[in-house]
Amino acid sequence: MEELYNTGNTSPAASVASADIAAEFAALTVEEQERQRAEWSQELARVEEEINTLRTVLASKTRHASDLKRKLGITVWKEITDDMNQGIKSVKESSVFQRTESVLKSTSEKTASVFGTITSGISSKFSQMKNSESMRSIEEKVGSAYENVKVSYEHNNFLCQSHATKVSTSRSGSVSSFPDALNENNSPTGLNSP
Repeated sequence: MEELYNTGNTSPAASVASADIAAEFAALTVEEQERQRAEWSQELARVEEEINTLRTVLASKTRHASDLKRKLGITVWKEITDDMNQGIKSVKESSVFQRTESVLKSTSEKTASVFGTITSGISSKFSQMKNSESMRSIEEKVGSAYENVKVSYEHNNFLCQSHATKVSTSRSGSVSSFPDALNENNSPTGLNSP
């Protein structure tokens, strides 16, 4: 009987068993099929009732465990932290980790040595370049170019400042300074004249 409703498997053997079960069920008379269905229905109801009972018991036990943890001060975060710490401790104590750690340590020492050699080589090359004739020539050219730009900027700045104090021609056609032009425009005759 148990074989008749064990159809949850999806393997090829289960498919053959399902075909056998279907063939056996089809071979039954109509009354036997009705009786078999009634038995399966009763058994299904009983199993579902047991599942619901187990769910209720499990929920009750879970609540009780949560209450006990809360009373003991055990939080979810603490449980996760403890689990992680235990896992890390287990990994650190494993021989594979210890071998890996020693390999990484020796590799880092070798890498530091290589980088130290490379760095000192680069430093010496820069030092040699700095003291070379071509570098001095470049420094002199850059310095003289800087001085030329600086002098040109100062000269242009001086010219701009001297022109800023001049104002366009006044009504009489003469050029006057900015303060004079302000005084002329602010005077009663300058404001109201056409």
